[in-house]
Amino acid sequence: MSNYINNYGCPNGVNGNNTIPRSMSWSPAEPKSRANVVLGAQWGDEGKGKIVDLLASDAQIVCRCQGGNNAGHTVVVESVCYDFHLLPSGLTNTKCTGVVGNGVVINVPQLFDEIKANEAKGLQISSRLLISDRSHIVFDFHQAVDGLQEIEKGSKSLGTTKKGIGPTYACKASRTGLRMADLVGDFAVFEQRFRSLVSTYHKLFPGLEVDLDAELTKYKELATKLRPFVIDTVSYLHEALHQGKNVLVEGANACLLDIDFGTYPFVTSSNCTVGGVCTGLGIPPCAIGHVYGVVKAYTTRVGDGPFPTEQKNEIGERLQTIGGEIGVTTKRKRRCGWLDVVLLRYSNMINGYTALALTKLDILDTFEEIKIGTAYRIGGKVYKYPPASADEMYRAEVDYLVLPGWKKSTSECRKYVDLPVEARRYVETVQELLAIPFKWIGVGKSRAAIITIP
Repeated sequence: MSNYINNYGCPNGVNGNNTIPRSMSWSPAEPKSRANVVLGAQWGDEGKGKIVDLLASDAQIVCRCQGGNNAGHTVVVESVCYDFHLLPSGLTNTKCTGVVGNGVVINVPQLFDEIKANEAKGLQISSRLLISDRSHIVFDFHQAVDGLQEIEKGSKSLGTTKKGIGPTYACKASRTGLRMADLVGDFAVFEQRFRSLVSTYHKLFPGLEVDLDAELTKYKELATKLRPFVIDTVSYLHEALHQGKNVLVEGANACLLDIDFGTYPFVTSSNCTVGGVCTGLGIPPCAIGHVYGVVKAYTTRVGDGPFPTEQKNEIGERLQTIGGEIGVTTKRKRRCGWLDVVLLRYSNMINGYTALALTKLDILDTFEEIKIGTAYRIGGKVYKYPPASADEMYRAEVDYLVLPGWKKSTSECRKYVDLPVEARRYVETVQELLAIPFKWIGVGKSRAAIITIP
């Protein structure tokens, strides 16, 4: 057996699988396999977890590449509901190894709380989890600062989750943040840098309260717990792909929350688009295979920001109630509206989707008519793609295509031909407008409530 050791003195690591051989053949050739990617195509909460759960049944490695515990994925397996915020939701496949990549920002206590909560439901995780030594740490004071910044903005708040994600990415960009390698390395160096970082924040926010000694004691204990999980995941994934292993990447948040391409400034602080897979895991573009976009059959959004097809009326309330649109992470009601093809065209331009998954089609079962937003009108000009300015998007008037509803239950349908004619017309209309094929259609919460289109 090869002699494996990670950089932090843990021979053989977790199950002997999370470490890298001392001698490794680094080939410039293309990998034998490519990582398949699942991304949210709207503003999040599209049901990515369900599609990941489906694809993870064949995967050997499942990865998170960006975001933090501001994300929320729910997967129902045999009537047991698992909630994931930091961990890859594909871990419901008990044969998978989970990788939390360098692009993820990690609240360490909440990571262990999440592991504990899911293991209490019978899902063994600890022996199958790897964490990048380059991932940044979210501290309690990051969360406190997040809340203070939102209060300062007053009526112009961005509606963040107040999980400390933005301040942590800001530390990363300003090169003052602390990474897993720092925490599990020389703790004296970690302590020095931690004290310096807190001092910087105290100057910016004089009222910020941090018990330095208590925090350092806590993180010294956490470092011991973390050490077996932390490895160089870049070389681990490189080797896995060159060995032909099946790797699945699950994006958090969604395209329209991307720091560059989303409805800025009402966005998250990471790249939720396909480029974030490369930078958040350290894999090259040639190692990416299929890119699947997940689209809810209508549109939802949590928090503030422009939402052209939002229905602030009885229709929006029905979508919210029937769809159970409550945020997994924030517990806030989601804003609801009709499907927006303008945004989806743009989302596809950025991500180049191989195919789409349409989720929650069954939520539209009771509607007399269903609308699809096809273009915006702003100041007399027609837009087929969203403008960069949030102010302009607030002023957008939407051109709608109106289709008849089907007024029949789709929840028991398991083949495409079983869907009502009007439901198929809706699916095919969206497919034609986007010029992207649908591969899956979700018609319910359960694992079985999905139609696969050959």
